[in-house]
Amino acid sequence: MEHHFSGPSYTIGIEEELMIVDADSHELVNAIESLLEDARGADTTAGEIKPELMESVLEIATRPAANTAEAGHQLRALRRQVGDIAARRGLTIGSSGTHPFALWEDQRIASRQRYRELVNALRFVARQELIFGLHVHVGLDDPDKAIHVANGMRVHLPVLLALSANSPFWRGDGTGMASTRLPIFRAFPRVGVPPSYHDWADYERQIEFMVSSGVMEDYTYLWYDVRPHPKLGTVEIRACDAQTRVEHTLGLAALIQAMVKELAEHFDEGKHLGEYPWQMLDENRWLAARHGLEGELVDLPTNERVATKALARRLLDRLRPHAQDLGSAAELEGIEDLLARGNGAARQVVVYEANHDLREVMAEVVAATIGDGDTEF
Repeated sequence: MEHHFSGPSYTIGIEEELMIVDADSHELVNAIESLLEDARGADTTAGEIKPELMESVLEIATRPAANTAEAGHQLRALRRQVGDIAARRGLTIGSSGTHPFALWEDQRIASRQRYRELVNALRFVARQELIFGLHVHVGLDDPDKAIHVANGMRVHLPVLLALSANSPFWRGDGTGMASTRLPIFRAFPRVGVPPSYHDWADYERQIEFMVSSGVMEDYTYLWYDVRPHPKLGTVEIRACDAQTRVEHTLGLAALIQAMVKELAEHFDEGKHLGEYPWQMLDENRWLAARHGLEGELVDLPTNERVATKALARRLLDRLRPHAQDLGSAAELEGIEDLLARGNGAARQVVVYEANHDLREVMAEVVAATIGDGDTEF
């Protein structure tokens, strides 16, 4: 398999899936084609604006950056750009893991061959995937190192999900989940905690087996929470809900970049990863989706349960020197804010409990997404 794991290491790219909503009602609007047409010819130095599965979703993607300060400059510019484009059509953008009251039945599938074929293959499972995620790419310089990092990231996925959980509502109802996005996406094949691979050659063999069997076209049809991305020469972390506040996106990106650096150095030193039962990695992922930062996780490799916040704090303190080396330490303040004031799910619930009004929740989400006003959401 052709790959581009050639460095430079630790460059970072951020992808956010955003909601296209009416500026007044805050309902989702099937308007991606109009927004893409309006964006043609616009300055693209900050990154890309792309369609996603549904016409009420747009994706913004930064270009590779050396650190989260540089990526943050691009991401803020992209949010402003799509917000301005949307405003000219009476629309706006919002960011969270789910839209609180939208119905998937009202959404149109984007007119792209890949998405139409996906719906044809997965039917209802694809049609009901009205969810929004954050994807972070980190560049690496060696394919075997990329496999080592992806394997090692698996134990960190639950903490990343707990910090990022931002989808407590679905179809006009509270779900009791901090991340409703997770069980919705869990219906897809080839998702969640991936298998571990021995090395790059093993990864190649396993992907070739699946492609030759006809179950998927290429490795991009693996939608695991972490995966090597050979074409881009990155490890891609896909565990997080979309974040409402841009500083939380950047905090998670800085933490992920530091995780990758720690694991890459672990590989360079010839060390071996600990082995964890897949079912316990998956159980921790479930606990994080259910309780967010307010619950407990199993502190692998032990069988002891510890407060998720304590586990996240321990990880943050350990990784801070790596973030400092990378020039990304300042953005870790976003993680400090999540630990101090709660994740997006907790903040949505606080707004909802005041008046039991999901439109008020969406108004706060939109205001914090575009950085308009003094919202403390």
